[in-house]
Formats: sequence, C-alpha cells, structure tokens
Amino acid sequence: MKTLDWVVLIGTIATIVGYGIYKTRNIATSADYLKGDGELRWPTIGLSIMATQASAITFLSVPGQAYEDGMRFVQFYFGLPIAMVIISAVFVPIYYKLNVFTAYEYLEQRFDPKTRVLGALLFMTGRGLAAGISIYAPAIILSSLMGWDLNATNLVLGAVVILYTVSGGSKAVSQTQKQQMVVIMGGIITAAIVIAYRLPDDVGVTTAATLAGAVGRMNVIDFSFDPDTRYTFWSGITGGLFLALSYFGTDQSQVQRYLGGKSVAESRLGLLFNGVLKIPMQFLILFIGIMVFVFFLFERPPVFFNQPTLDAAYATEHAPELERLEAEWTVAFEERKQTALALTAAEGSEAEAAAAAALQAAQVKMDGLRAEAKTVIKAAVPTAELKDSDYIFVSFVLRYLPTGLVGLLLAVILSAAMSSTASELNALGSTTIVDLYKRLFRPDADDRHILRASKVATAFWGGVAVAFATFAALLDNLIQAVNILGSIFYGVILGIFLVAFFVRRVRGTAVFCAAVVAQLGVVVLFFTMDIGYLWFNVIGCVWVIVLSLIIQAVLPPASDPPPKTQEV
Repeated sequence: MKTLDWVVLIGTIATIVGYGIYKTRNIATSADYLKGDGELRWPTIGLSIMATQASAITFLSVPGQAYEDGMRFVQFYFGLPIAMVIISAVFVPIYYKLNVFTAYEYLEQRFDPKTRVLGALLFMTGRGLAAGISIYAPAIILSSLMGWDLNATNLVLGAVVILYTVSGGSKAVSQTQKQQMVVIMGGIITAAIVIAYRLPDDVGVTTAATLAGAVGRMNVIDFSFDPDTRYTFWSGITGGLFLALSYFGTDQSQVQRYLGGKSVAESRLGLLFNGVLKIPMQFLILFIGIMVFVFFLFERPPVFFNQPTLDAAYATEHAPELERLEAEWTVAFEERKQTALALTAAEGSEAEAAAAAALQAAQVKMDGLRAEAKTVIKAAVPTAELKDSDYIFVSFVLRYLPTGLVGLLLAVILSAAMSSTASELNALGSTTIVDLYKRLFRPDADDRHILRASKVATAFWGGVAVAFATFAALLDNLIQAVNILGSIFYGVILGIFLVAFFVRRVRGTAVFCAAVVAQLGVVVLFFTMDIGYLWFNVIGCVWVIVLSLIIQAVLPPASDPPPKTQEV
C-alpha cells in the first residue's frame, strides 16, 4: 500500500466514524437509541436495509464465489422481490399499528410471553453468531495486509466496532449507512471499470462472458430439481423466498431499519427499493468475480491466494515440492492462456466449439494442480485453512489496482463491515433489553437505566461476536457460512410469524411446542443429511405451521388463553 492508499483508507473510515458520532450526539432517551425518532424517509431506509445486508463478506466472498463456482449464487436472491411485496403488504402495517420496538413484541400480543422469548432467543442465537463472521471477514484483509495475527486482528477490529456501535443508536446507524452505501456502490462500479480496462484490448465484456461460459462460470440459472444442489432456480424462488421473508420480516437487524420510518408508506417504499436493486447489485458483484477470473486467464494467478499460508508452507521441508508445482502451474497457465486467446480469435466462427473444449481441458489441468498444491500445503501446515476463495478479490485489489483505488476499495470493505456489524449489534442489544431484560426482570426500570442497559447489552454481544470470530476460519466460504447459519434458524422464526398472522385458531402453547420441535428437527437434518441449505428455510417454516395445527387440535380447549389480538 502506498501513502495515498493509506490517506484514502484512513480518511474515508475516519469521516464515516466521525459522521456517526456526530449523529449520535443528541441521543438522550432509550426510545431514540433503540428505535430512532421515526422521521426516516424511504431512500435512507432502502439504503440502510441494503447496507445492513451488504456486509464486508459480500465484497470479500461473493467475487471469490463467482471465481470458483460461477454466477449461480445469484439465484439465491430470486425470491427476494416477492418477499419485499409480502412484507410491505402484511408485516409492516401490523408493526406500525402496534408501535413495537422489536418484531418479537408482536408475538406476545398475539400469543404469550414464552413465545415472544423463544422468537427473540432464536434470533439472538443466529444473528449473534453471524455477527462474529461479519467481524472476521475484514480481519482477513488486515491480517494479510499487515502480517498481524488473525485472532489479534479480530480482537482489535471488534473493539473498534463495539465502541462505534455503543456510542450510537438506531438513527445514527441508519444515517451512517446511507453514506456508506453511496461509497460502497461507487467502489463496486469503480472496480468493474478498472477490471474491464485491465483486460486485453480485444477482450470486451461479451468476449469475457464467452470465455467464462466455456469453463462453466456463466451458469446463471439452473432449472434442475436436485435437492443436493445448493443454488437452483427452484431453491432460490422457494427457499430464498422463505429466507428473505424471515430475514427482512422477522430479523430485528432488518426490522429495526424500517421501524424508524416516517410512515407505513416510507417503510414500504424503502423495502421495495431494496427489492428492485438487490438482484442487479449482487449480479454486478458476482460478475466482478467473473471478470477477475477472465483477467487471470491472461495474467498468471497465484496457485494459492492466501499468501501468508503459502509462505508458511514454503518455510517447511515441503518447499521443493511446492516449487515443482509452481513450475508446472506456470506451464499450465501459459497453455491455458494460449487456448483463451485461441477462443477469443475463434469467437463466432465454426472453430469456436473446438477452442472452447481446449480451454475446458486446460482449466481442468490447472484445477488439478491447484488441488494438489492444497494437499501439499495441508501436509506442510496441518492447521492451514485450504478454502482461499475469500482472498481472491483482495489479492487482485492489492496487486493490480492503481494507487488510491486500493485504499478506496479497502475502505469500502471496512465501512461495509462497520455498517452491517453495527446494525447487528444494535439489534441484538435492543432485543436483549426490550424482549428479555425489561420484560422479564426490570419492567419498572426508568428510561435512564434502560438506556445504560442497552449500551451494556450491545457491548456484550460485541464480545460474543469477537469470540465467535476466532472460529470463523474453520468455516466454508464466508458468504455461505452466514446464509447457512441464517437458514438453520430463519425458517422456524418465519413459521411462528406466519402462524401468528394467518392461523387464528392456533395459540401460544401449540406454536411454542411446534417451534421447539421444528428447530431441533432442522438442526438434526443439518448434521445428518446433505440438503441444500436454502431448503431448511422451507422445511422449518412448514414444520412449525403443520405441527402447531396438530398440537392445537389435541390440546384441551382450556389449556391456553385466547390470543390478545386478531390483526389478520
């Protein structure tokens, strides 16, 4: 990193943090801290929702996902626009009518206190762990860039995020995210332009798509019905729909973003704004990964993208074997480069099919050498994490972007990490205080006490997130790890809310027991069966609905008080 990069990086982060602190200077009540002042307009709500979801993991992991697996991950979001319409029509009016601080307050009014607490606990478990991954993701950058110990980097970065979050509130998070999202979108577009510029003169976007498609990277839509395949049109439009309904409709980190809206209409417009822009945004980020892949068809890529781990392996007796593999890798790369050039020249002609087959064979050879290198690295460094896809985009940024833009894109990633983690910790703190502490232990606490307790709870969850971040290196691709964690819990939570909204005869005890059984069942499935994780959202939700109906049918009529509200 050059001096200009450091100036851009530090200046951008300092400006964003300073802006957040400035926006929190007048927070004096727990209501302002937990919910905001109820004056947010739809652009702020929409950008805040997008920024909460678009964490640093998005910019670290998604391009690497596309580099190795292609574009099919975009199918994950196919159900999201439909979910935005449903949430706008059903969820938002109910939350506004009841004037709730958290989504789980509604569950007590519809069912009973134990169901409210269960919903809050399920949210806190899943989101608390995911917040740890959100901290770990940008720590990869700093540890690789500075040569620091990864665990120490997690701790330092987590401490900074905790301080920033505890000092602010819901309104400050939303206002800051609006600025961060502008920086993020600018960074995405800049990265796409720079990568396209660095490709050979005769390789435009269309030719790049042809090259990537020849080796299976342009697999945007898959209509197969294989339940073991993670990303298909059907898993996206069903499992993705259920996941989006639960995440945006019942996850407090998202609900809190639009509960502070000026009106129902403003919140609805913010959600629909996200529904319209989210798929194009994810497509662009994935396509950046495809462009990086095409760039490395003409520029030699590392055999392993996690450079510190590769250096550690070279420091062992396995160095000669790695040197041999590196030499073979260079030869294989030159062969692949020539086949890529041949396909570029043959595009649109009768020779295109043969050239594409040659490129596929060259890619298979390089994939084999890369797998062999990982085996040697594992033998050299037994504790090494071999999934290096999260390092791919960072490696490209540090090695090939112009001075100044390196600092800008690192600032984009770090500001996204601060944005998403701040909203997660803020939501965890508010849920802990509103749904557990105040409801069960201190219902008579004054406002000043609740404000202090909210900040303590936020700091506590920050500590939990940092602790879990220590183990994040053991996980698969980070973007998948976050979504897998969500899918384990979100289906059950969504099932509880759908019963609350649409199945009037089911009462608290029935849905509580159904949710507990369904959650245990989903966990068992996760550990015992190889099912695409998006389907867990559907399975958990359906189980809660069906089991609650069965349990309610066999319960004695007098075993449960009637629901307090009948909104739907």
